[in-house]
Amino acid sequence: MSSSTSSRRDARRNHARLLDEARQLFAERGIDAPLDELAARAGVGAGTVYRHFANRDALVREIYDAAVAELHDLAPEILGAQTAWRSVELYVERLGAWVAESPFLPAVMRRVAELDPSYRPGAEFEEVVNGLVARAQSEGALRDDVTAVDLGILVDMLGSLGQYGREYLPFWRRQLTIVLDGLRARPGTTPMPAPAQAFAAFHDMSHAKGPKPAPR
Repeated sequence: MSSSTSSRRDARRNHARLLDEARQLFAERGIDAPLDELAARAGVGAGTVYRHFANRDALVREIYDAAVAELHDLAPEILGAQTAWRSVELYVERLGAWVAESPFLPAVMRRVAELDPSYRPGAEFEEVVNGLVARAQSEGALRDDVTAVDLGILVDMLGSLGQYGREYLPFWRRQLTIVLDGLRARPGTTPMPAPAQAFAAFHDMSHAKGPKPAPR
């Protein structure tokens, strides 16, 4: 093996380790945690951090893009379910768990929205989720007044259980069961009290939620 091949392999390994440790650090201390601490956790020098990420914002942006890629990875299982209702169940379950296990995500989404408001890769999922909702409703399984935005809000609500820490994760399926029962079409459901929010408005809101950080 040549020295250049070995160096590239080491660089890839360091890059992956830095991303993993950054997610953990940001979950514990927020996305403005010292990058020197990130270097120490990853077992590399501070210079190595900046060789891989020009600055903190570049690191946050890469974590965001990796999260979008993870959503794409979940799609085949969700969309390939035998029924549209099962797809709805998997959508809420898998994404709710994903958010709960990634408590750094809201701050990362907020920072990327501040850095580049025109960067909206999450909007690409609108058509897919709208189609999923329509199919489940045509099956008669999903209540007719539910929208893709409703599913997104419910994912966020379930994901917020991650604030309690990993100690609660074994119990979060209790709330998942309540949510799924509430989505089912059945006689006697209470009418929705207001029209649904537009998907584009929800997308922008979800990237700006939470307290605004102090000026940097």
